[in-house]
Amino acid sequence: MGFPLLSLIIFTPVAGAAVLMFLRGEDAARWTALSFTVLDLALCIAMLVGFDTTTHAMQFTETRPWVPALGINYALGIDGISALFVFLTALLGSICVLASWVAIDRKVKEFMISLLSMQALMLGVFCALDLFLFYVFWEAMLIPMYLIIGVWGGEGRVYAAIKFFLYTLAGSLLFLIGVIVLYFYGGRTFDILALTEQDLPFRIQSWLFFAFLIAFAVKVPMVPVHTWLPDAHVQAPTAGSIILAGVLLKMGAYGFLRFSLPMLPEASIYYSTLMLALSGLAIVYGGLLALAQDDLKKLVAYSSISHMGFVTLGIFALNLRGLEGGILQMFNHGVTTGALFLFVGVIYERTHTRSIADYGGLMKVAPVYTTFLALFTLSSMALPGTNSFVGELLVLSGGFAANLVAGSAAVLGALLGAAYLLGMYGKVALGPASAGALRDVNAREMTAILPLAVFVLWVGLYPKPFLDIIDASVKHLLTHVHSRGSGP
Repeated sequence: MGFPLLSLIIFTPVAGAAVLMFLRGEDAARWTALSFTVLDLALCIAMLVGFDTTTHAMQFTETRPWVPALGINYALGIDGISALFVFLTALLGSICVLASWVAIDRKVKEFMISLLSMQALMLGVFCALDLFLFYVFWEAMLIPMYLIIGVWGGEGRVYAAIKFFLYTLAGSLLFLIGVIVLYFYGGRTFDILALTEQDLPFRIQSWLFFAFLIAFAVKVPMVPVHTWLPDAHVQAPTAGSIILAGVLLKMGAYGFLRFSLPMLPEASIYYSTLMLALSGLAIVYGGLLALAQDDLKKLVAYSSISHMGFVTLGIFALNLRGLEGGILQMFNHGVTTGALFLFVGVIYERTHTRSIADYGGLMKVAPVYTTFLALFTLSSMALPGTNSFVGELLVLSGGFAANLVAGSAAVLGALLGAAYLLGMYGKVALGPASAGALRDVNAREMTAILPLAVFVLWVGLYPKPFLDIIDASVKHLLTHVHSRGSGP
């Protein structure tokens, strides 16, 4: 109907940040931020209700000239690959405000402005259909994330923020070079859809594939460019960790889906074995690192490396089951790991320690907390009936079809996941009492927990609506990759 729904979704948090600048009082800042994030979530729900699952074409498209001399447009649109992540970003935005209600007690207004700005820029990444516009959103989101870690983080926040910024900036510079090369070799256009139709020489595809690989691998993160992640997670406030795990890590995998596969199909097929090997390494190595942790937040952080390895394994299996499983697992990881970081923050506010040994016997003093923690722990383990089981099953099926060794590594990673997650829960909830008297979760915390719990069970028991959203776009992408990637 010509209604600029995606622009409204992107700029609603910006409007909230603008309103916050003129407000005084911490409570006013909290309620205003919550109101705008809930409004944004409502707009995203409306977007999903109106989404046509029968077509792979971009929907809700908007195009306006921005820099006509260079062919740069303000172009937005979503398909089945990006729709779920737009919704996930808005959902976690509201939860981050609730998670920060008490935890952030200084410069509250500035924190909420940073959080809303971050949300707007992440939404822009998933909606952009112009490569230059995508890069602007991609780069700009580093600034509020740097501030969230560097200003409101823990004792080592400055080191962690600088390390995060330098790692991601280095990858982004390679991405920028790739954008420039694509512009000149792709018909002097920044139109993402037009660039996917270009038939680039294999030499250029190979160079661009590795430039993009480094840029996206830092964001995922893949081994060996993963070392910024534990520092960033440990030092970030709870909301920062939720955003990092729930959305920011998805940016790298989304880059593979939006750029590497459709624009560089021949190189993607040629180097798929390398990507499967790197994915298997991340799955096993991340699981081993998580197994060795005695810090609860570090354990969840290292588990993200392993779980995102499943995502890249599914993507580069280059078959329907693997690719659909990888995309669904991106959504599942945002829900489950975002929830686990929320639970770490909830208990840290009460105990001011993250040592697993200090949390023994929580089942007796906080039964509601430990019941929901069990649900998300089982989800992270991919227990049947939870969301991660569906995604992981599809990834394993596609992974084994593509490469037996990579599939076997994924199975080993799943076993390691069960070991460190069950070990963690046993010590925290069922071990000898050491936490003392603690208050169980309150109404505000339950408001943040319940939506995530709903999606754990909804996707686990009835995944069809979620798979329907991505199905047409995934089939079109696979057809495109295999038809264009059949060169020498």
